[in-house]
Amino acid sequence: MPINKPLEDGELLAAIDLGSNSFHMVVARYTLGQLRVVDRLRETVRMASGLSARGDLSGDAMSRALECLGRMGQRLRGLPHNRVRAIATNTVRQLRSPASFLIPGETALGHRIEVVSGREEARLIYLGVANGLPPKQTRRLVIDVGGGSTEFIIGEGFEPLERESLQMGCIASTRRFFPSGKLSRKKWRDALTEISAEFQQFTSTYRARGWREVIGSSGTAKAIGGICKELKISRGEVTAAGIADIRERLLAFDDVNDVELPGLSDDRRTVMAGGLLVMEACFNELGIERMQIAQTAMREGVLYDMLGRAEQRDPRDGSIAALAKRYGVDAEHAARVEATVQQLFEQVSGVWHLDETDQLSLMWAARIHEIGLTIAHSQHHVHGAYLIENSDIAGFSTQEQRFLGVLLRAQRRNLPKVALNAVDSRDAQRVLRCVVLLRLGVLLNRSHDPASMPPDLRGEATEKGLALSLPKSWLDQRPLSREDLQTERALLAQAGFDLAL
Repeated sequence: MPINKPLEDGELLAAIDLGSNSFHMVVARYTLGQLRVVDRLRETVRMASGLSARGDLSGDAMSRALECLGRMGQRLRGLPHNRVRAIATNTVRQLRSPASFLIPGETALGHRIEVVSGREEARLIYLGVANGLPPKQTRRLVIDVGGGSTEFIIGEGFEPLERESLQMGCIASTRRFFPSGKLSRKKWRDALTEISAEFQQFTSTYRARGWREVIGSSGTAKAIGGICKELKISRGEVTAAGIADIRERLLAFDDVNDVELPGLSDDRRTVMAGGLLVMEACFNELGIERMQIAQTAMREGVLYDMLGRAEQRDPRDGSIAALAKRYGVDAEHAARVEATVQQLFEQVSGVWHLDETDQLSLMWAARIHEIGLTIAHSQHHVHGAYLIENSDIAGFSTQEQRFLGVLLRAQRRNLPKVALNAVDSRDAQRVLRCVVLLRLGVLLNRSHDPASMPPDLRGEATEKGLALSLPKSWLDQRPLSREDLQTERALLAQAGFDLAL
C-alpha cells in the first residue's frame, strides 16, 4: 500500500541546501508530470568559516545561518512538511553537537532539517546534475567542490555507479592551508601535495571505471569557468590550461583578501584560493583536461528525489531490499512481522499522532530486523543496529539511519536507555511508541510459524500506553507467548510505558 501521498497537479515542492558556503532554496511546481522552478533564493552564509577545530560554531556564523533560514521560512510558510526538504551537509556533519544548530535552525525555518552523509550528498548532487542535462547513457564524472567537502560521482543516465566524498572545499582548504591569508608558491606546492595524497583512496577505482565527459557543479566550478571565459581561455568550461593561468594570476597577490580576477565576485574572492587548489588537484589526479559546467546541483537533486518518493520510486525501499538480500534475511518471516506491526500501527497511529514517516521507518525496520544474525545469534539486535548506523545507505539521512538503528537495537530484551537517548529528545515519546510496536511484532512472531498469529489482534492506544487484546484460547495454547507478553509488560513498565493485556 502506498504511504507517500501522490503529488497533485499544481502542488509546490521546495528544497533547501544548507551548504558550508551558501544556503540555496529552490521552489518548483509539479505540472503535467514535470517540475517547473518558480522561485530561487541564494545567500552566502559561510558557515564553515565559523567552525572551530573542536566542532563548535561561532556566534556570528550561527546568527547568519538563522537569519537566512528565517527568511527562507517566510517564503515556505503554508507548504506542508512532506513537500519541503532541507538538507544540511559537511559543516553540520562536523559539529560536535549538531542539535545546537538543528533545533534553532528548524525553529527558524519551520521545517525539519536532515543531515546527510558525504556519499548521500554525492548521490543527490548526481541526481540534480543528471536531470539538468540532456538525457543520455554516456558515462559521466561529476565533481562538486563545495565549501567544506568535495564530492566525486561516476554515473550513467540517472544512476550513480561510484560515489566518494573528501573533506576538502573552498572554505575548508583556504583556512587549512592559508590560515593567515598569506599566499606563496611554496604553500601552494605543499598544499597541492597534501591534497593529492588524499585522492589515492579512490583514483585507481575511478580510472578503471572510466568516463566520457566531466561535469562540474556548484559555485567553485562556475566561478573558475566564468574566469576562464573572461580571460578568453574557453567558452565557460574549466580547462587544465585555464587552471594553470588562474593559479599564476592568483599567486601574484600576497593575501587571499587582495585577490582580483576577471569575473570573480566579491563574495568568492577570499575563498578562491582553496577552491582553485582543490580543482587543480582534481584535474591532476584524475587526468582531466576539460570540465563542462552544470547549471543544477544538489538542491535540484533533492527536488527530484522528493518527486521519486511521491511517485513510489523511493530509493530507500531499494536500499532496504538490498540490505535484506545481502544479509540473508528470512523474507517470509520479515513480511509477517511487518504485517503485524502494520496492523497495530493502523489501530493506534491516530491517537498516538504517528505519521507516514514513522510508518515507513517501522516497515523498513521490520524488513531488516534480523540482519544481525549474519554476525551472531547472540546480541543480533545490537549487531544489526551497528550495521545500520555505520553503513552508507542510499536515500537515508543520518537521523533516519539513527532512528532505524534505535528500532533494531531496542527490538528485544531490555530497553537500552542509551539507544533511546540517541534520538532527539523532542521525539522521545514518539520513538518509544514505535519501539513498542516493533517489539510486539517481533514477539508475536517469535515461533517463525505462519499459523502462529492470533486471528483477532487488537490494540487500543491509552493515555499511558497500549491495551492489547488477544483471544484467551490462543494464549492458553501458547504458554511461551503468554510468558513473553508478561515479561514484556514488566520491561516496558520500567520505561514508563503501560502495556495492558
